This record gives sequence, C-alpha cells and structure tokens, in this order.
Amino acid sequence: MGRTVAILVARLIFAGAFAMAATFKFAGMADTAAYIAAAGFPVPLLLAWLAAIFEVGLVLAFLTGAFFSEAALLAAAYVIFLAISFHGPSRWQANQAEFGFFVDHFTFFAGLLFAAVHGPGERLAAQVGLLWKDRIASAG
Repeated sequence: MGRTVAILVARLIFAGAFAMAATFKFAGMADTAAYIAAAGFPVPLLLAWLAAIFEVGLVLAFLTGAFFSEAALLAAAYVIFLAISFHGPSRWQANQAEFGFFVDHFTFFAGLLFAAVHGPGERLAAQVGLLWKDRIASAG
C-alpha cells in the first residue's frame, strides 16, 4: 500500500509541476516568448506554444500512466535542455541564484529518470507504452 501511495504522489507531483508551467505559459504567452527570445532562440512565440502544449501532454501521461516511461524520458531531456539554456554557466556571473536553479533541474532530471525506469506503478495507470513492453505484458 505504501509503495502505491508513494508512486501516485510522485506522479501527481510530476503532473503538478508541468501543469503549473503550462498554466503560466498559457496565461502569459507573450512574456514566455520574450523570455525565450532573451535566451537567443528564434521564433519565440512558436516555441512558447510548443512548450505549453508539450507540457500538457506530459501532464496527461503522468496522470494516466499512458506512455509514462516515454514521457518521463522526454521530460528529463526537456528539463536538462531548460537548465542549460535558461540557467547555464553564462548566467551565473550576473546572478548566483541561477546556479541554484541549474542544480535544481538536475534533481528533477534524476527523479524523471528513476520514474522512466520504474514506470507508473500498477494502480491507476494505463499500461500503454512502447518502452519495456515485456514488463508491461508480464504485469498485466
């Protein structure tokens, strides 16, 4: 029972983090685009919309368990990309807090990798996915 609760809480935390990020993007798409542009990326408004939509997809995967491992791996890559792009070494001189944000992304990255390997659990999880199909088949 404790394992199931821990897994469900972790899934809710992952979903909540990406839901908040998507909500902030949708609520202030122009601000998000400006932040992306300030980091030097082209077509910032398009990238802001793509990021928000991607984050909604992650929320759905974490809540349902469908394609959970795939979503966790994609989220891990996304989190590391964000760490380097928006909080990387070039920003540490101007603001030391950026280093803390950078490191925080790596702890999130580690959790996502762990989740990708261990899956969404056996309860309240759509057992659908492309990775580790043999594990899903033996669990079902």
